[in-house]
Amino acid sequence: MMKFFFYCILSLFTGLQLQAQDFSLYQKKWFIANNDTLPYRILLPKDFQPTKKYPLVLVLHGSGERGSDNEKQLSHGANLFLNDTVRQDFPAIVVFPQCSENSYWSNVKITTDSAGKRTFNFQTDGEPTTAMHLLQRLVTSLTDNYPIDRKRMYVGGLSMGGMGTFELVRRNPKTYAAAFPICGGANPETANKLHKTAWWIFHGAKDDIVSPTFSEQMVDALKKHKAEVLFRLYPDANHNSWDSAFAEKDLLPWLFSHYK
Repeated sequence: MMKFFFYCILSLFTGLQLQAQDFSLYQKKWFIANNDTLPYRILLPKDFQPTKKYPLVLVLHGSGERGSDNEKQLSHGANLFLNDTVRQDFPAIVVFPQCSENSYWSNVKITTDSAGKRTFNFQTDGEPTTAMHLLQRLVTSLTDNYPIDRKRMYVGGLSMGGMGTFELVRRNPKTYAAAFPICGGANPETANKLHKTAWWIFHGAKDDIVSPTFSEQMVDALKKHKAEVLFRLYPDANHNSWDSAFAEKDLLPWLFSHYK
């Protein structure tokens, strides 16, 4: 439990440093539905042309970046998409939504025993959380209001966001061409609803917050359903395997090569 709090505090501290970095190109937006609000940041391509279709990249943050400040969700991964070369070579509409403090991207059941060990019970169905419900409606709004190429829609995320990545694709199996969950997990029984999407799954072998077993099980299940799946297990990484994943030079070429 202490290690879990350490990573949450580290994520919060990182979020406080955002003001020292220039994320102003990510426009601040708020999606509102039924008195619920989902803050999000959106980065448009250089030389954006409203008459041109662009891929959509959706990035889901971890539990430490939850809130309503519309800032902390940029703690991990946002720099990658601001890179001049990336913006030149992979023009896309990039969106970082922010889950509220009292919700979760996926409807996983989490229990903690007396020793502080957490257990994740991934669901195969059930109603979406408030955050997931808003996220799905946000995606609909984005595709209605921005020139998004619906054949090139992608999603990825870390930790809680990795779990949310699996669930978002499960709930929308015909939508996303490729996905990249990092240190996440899902119920292997849901793989039959995920196999039409290409996957690159990442995890740290020493992760003691979210066990790498969860990713390994999903890789095996996806392969059984003939899905296109890559797996990168970092032998020396703990829970912050997102640092290595976002540094993968082949991640974006792989991602943008996929079409629905």
